[in-house]
Amino acid sequence: MSAFAAMFSVLADDATLAATLTGGLHDGLLVADINRQLTPVAYDEYAELRPCGLLKPETATPWGPLPDSGRLYVMLWLYAQAGYTAIEQARERAYQLLHRQQLSTASGIFDVRHANDVLGAEVAALNVPTIVSRYVVTLNRG
Repeated sequence: MSAFAAMFSVLADDATLAATLTGGLHDGLLVADINRQLTPVAYDEYAELRPCGLLKPETATPWGPLPDSGRLYVMLWLYAQAGYTAIEQARERAYQLLHRQQLSTASGIFDVRHANDVLGAEVAALNVPTIVSRYVVTLNRG
């Protein structure tokens, strides 16, 4: 299991986060963006966006803080039709689940750190509020 897959699994398997993100958590390796065609579960019967998330790998570097390590930057995009209450709760829960965690897989142990958040933003294409959380994963390159 890759570091990205391990992160996705931690978030997707959490009942508290799932209860908040009623439109689901979506894998950015499988879908490029949230839309009615690729992520219909993210929308309600009135075609309004439910609180939902999209976890996407952003950048990988061949260097890291340790010898033979690299870094993977991952972004968690959180969306809602209106307001920030649900996605702010999701942001805080994702932080609790990921920050300063070591995810152990058959591919190794990955250290995850929260890097930053973009708060109070809006996605022009969807015309909805969004929050973006960025995480840095230290990978073993050896």
